[in-house]
Amino acid sequence: MVQKIAIIKLSAMGDIIHSMVALEFIKKKYPNIEIDWFVESTFYVILENNPNINKIVKLNLKSIKKSKKEFFTQLNLVRSFKKENYDLIIDAQGLIKSSMVARILGKNIAGFCKNSTRESLASFFYSKKISIDYKENVIDRNCFLISKALNFDISKDDILNKKPFLFYKDEDKTIYEYLSKGKKNILLIVGASWKSKIYSKEKFARIVNSLDENFLIVWGNEEEKQIADFIRENSKVSVLPKLDLNSLKALVSKVDLVIGNDTGPTHMAWALNIPSITIFGNTPAYRNTYLTDINKIIKSSFSPNPLKLDKNNFSINEIDEKNIVKMAKELLCIE
Repeated sequence: MVQKIAIIKLSAMGDIIHSMVALEFIKKKYPNIEIDWFVESTFYVILENNPNINKIVKLNLKSIKKSKKEFFTQLNLVRSFKKENYDLIIDAQGLIKSSMVARILGKNIAGFCKNSTRESLASFFYSKKISIDYKENVIDRNCFLISKALNFDISKDDILNKKPFLFYKDEDKTIYEYLSKGKKNILLIVGASWKSKIYSKEKFARIVNSLDENFLIVWGNEEEKQIADFIRENSKVSVLPKLDLNSLKALVSKVDLVIGNDTGPTHMAWALNIPSITIFGNTPAYRNTYLTDINKIIKSSFSPNPLKLDKNNFSINEIDEKNIVKMAKELLCIE
């Protein structure tokens, strides 16, 4: 009987969100199971306050690149959890570094088989190897891996009928000053990890000017702040102060619609059952999100290969903003 498990999903924000959906269904099947989650410290807030997680273990494996001393610090930190005697360790990341963390924690490890992940050597460390095509939807992949590791099933209907699974506490109350009671609140996510995943700031401004609603923009770095300021200068939109991830979760949960690039904060909307439009160019729309009655996608004509993404492809900017406006009106039930 599996009583205590460790899930390893280190990064990034969207990938963690796409794995967290499985927690609800694990607990339905095994109500008394204990779940610890190992994550890069940058993203631990995404998991914070989730009632289905017993312990969040914050790692900083990225620091190893900057300091050899950090290698031993992180190694000793992971080793300290070996005493937890996990019945099962699930490596949901499928990378060599995550598989090594898993192996330090114990021997009963489940993970993707060598043909199901980008770093096939990772599967060498697993005692239970699970096969699913790398090109399949990432949410389906994560749910399949985790459920098969624990000998039960998660169906597409389960996922479509999920409960919201991001939680917040003691958020920055400033966010509520930006919300309107008389108009629909639309949150724009204007940044992304690659420049080629970022939709045109000029077209974002035209979307704002096409709808008489309350538009908000959040930002996470100086480049995103500059984009936000450009849109504010060319449309009627409010740019919020820089938010922590806890307050961002709270804000997303309160708006009527999120429009954004293929990036973590946009995927928060799906996790919170908030209407969303995710804009895709050089990343595969069919793979990186889950279509529902309220969570829609709009994509360029380019058909990306998930095994070899082209960071120099800027096809996202071919998308006509009028089509986004039309989709937004339909989701918001406005003329």
